[in-house]
Amino acid sequence: MGSAAVMAEDGLTVGVEEEFLLVGPDGRLVRSGPEVVRATDDEPTGDVQEELARCQVESATGVCTDVAELHAQLRRLREELAAKAAARGLRLLPSGTPLLEESRPAGITPRPRYRKMADHFGDVATAAATCGCHVHLAIPDRATGIAISNHIRAWLPVLLTLTANSPYNYGGDTGYSSWRYVRWALWPSAGPPPMFESVDHYDDSVGAMLRAEAMLDRDMVYWDIRLSEKQPTLEIRVSDVAATAGEAALLALVVRGLVALALRDIENRRAAPLLHLEVLRAFLWRAARDGLGGRCPNPLTGELVSGDALPALLADHLRPVLHGEDRSFVLTGLDTLRRSGGGAQRQRAAFAARHRLTDVVDELTGNALLPENPEWTAETSTVPETNR
Repeated sequence: MGSAAVMAEDGLTVGVEEEFLLVGPDGRLVRSGPEVVRATDDEPTGDVQEELARCQVESATGVCTDVAELHAQLRRLREELAAKAAARGLRLLPSGTPLLEESRPAGITPRPRYRKMADHFGDVATAAATCGCHVHLAIPDRATGIAISNHIRAWLPVLLTLTANSPYNYGGDTGYSSWRYVRWALWPSAGPPPMFESVDHYDDSVGAMLRAEAMLDRDMVYWDIRLSEKQPTLEIRVSDVAATAGEAALLALVVRGLVALALRDIENRRAAPLLHLEVLRAFLWRAARDGLGGRCPNPLTGELVSGDALPALLADHLRPVLHGEDRSFVLTGLDTLRRSGGGAQRQRAAFAARHRLTDVVDELTGNALLPENPEWTAETSTVPETNR
């Protein structure tokens, strides 16, 4: 990421990348990503970058140490991108997949690396217009990053369940809550990470995939958890882009809590949960299908639990490492999701009123410009006493 997290003396620092689609007044994709990115070159907040598809833009926060700073940066970046898009008659769409039927492909951003990817991977690349949210957490070294990955990988289905925000794709309901995750899994280097024995094991696996040309460079390590190639961070990349900046901040704090718990376990020499890759892949399929509106495997037991019960389960698990404003924000955010539903549920609810996907586009694009519900702020916690 442009400004990655680094280890701070007072705790784990965090940074967030978000990918967005650009649509016109009719809600259909517009190939103006490079132009919008160039228009933001003079903006001071974070970084804005091009993406593989010409209809996409990506933002990256700076290094953040607390929730207020992170949430503010996420909101400002969305507002800046939305304003630059609006100046061209466009809208910023925070959805994991395109909603409306399109008459032509999304188009590849004209950069040599992207053209090479399109030539090599064909429709896997050229049909890719999916948007995720990536969280970077500071790590002291790569070996610790591998150990953290082993400890938190069982929680990947929970993270996907919480953030599923792509039920529609090119004009139809896919039957999934995160079609982005299903679609992204077509890349040969994507999916859940294995349990790695060491940094050498990680590097040997990456090297073998490079030799097979299943990826063209190390930046194409697309596992749901990966070591950053450029920064001292661990990147968790399982999630759809969030409908709101508050949900993106919530995801980042939840990930930071899971990493903090993993570091405690590593220090106390507790073994990472043993979850075979094929089982984890199945759990992620279930999470992508159901989102918060269905059921998700409990990472502690493997049993299916209701999406309604998942926020409370996660809050209880994270409680030992939540303090101050982080605690208030996470508990409030999880309770808000329990009551209002996840992104996929809200998309379907917006469609149900008049059976128009343009209504869903209107609601999502409005989220990038309108003030957020005050429940997302740490200062106005509305969590019931039973959940505190």
